[in-house]
Amino acid sequence: MTSSRLQNLTKSKVGSNVTLINAMPLPGLNTLGISLAHIDYAPLGQNPQHTHPRATEILTVLEGTLYVGIVTSNQADRSNKLFVKVLNKGDVFVFPQGLIHLQFNPVHDKPVVALAALSSQNPRAITIANAVFGSKPPISDDVLAKAFQVQKGSID
Repeated sequence: MTSSRLQNLTKSKVGSNVTLINAMPLPGLNTLGISLAHIDYAPLGQNPQHTHPRATEILTVLEGTLYVGIVTSNQADRSNKLFVKVLNKGDVFVFPQGLIHLQFNPVHDKPVVALAALSSQNPRAITIANAVFGSKPPISDDVLAKAFQVQKGSID
């Protein structure tokens, strides 16, 4: 497996590239309950809010500075709490299974490289914005406006 660290790979719309090594490209991982992800972030790039329904993730920063966060949800009192941390080279952060989390490079002139291990050979990632705003067929603007408590025109 070669490194994904090439200049053009972080020029996605969100400024990141995730190279996942799971049971698909490496069948020997099947049934072992592990995967690995190499993540490159362009300056000001992010790995947008997402969740892994099948895995806990542990991430370490190899180069640069990374702003990370998780959002907890408490159904009993309807509170959602954001926990954030700024990580530097060598720092580690854990994202519990199923929780929405994010990663952002806050530096405008330096890239970030991180490595993440996941507790499943098929962790799956659900990007929140893509799931909500990119579904086929689309979710009704009326439904989204009510769910996000905004005017219908804000959805477009």
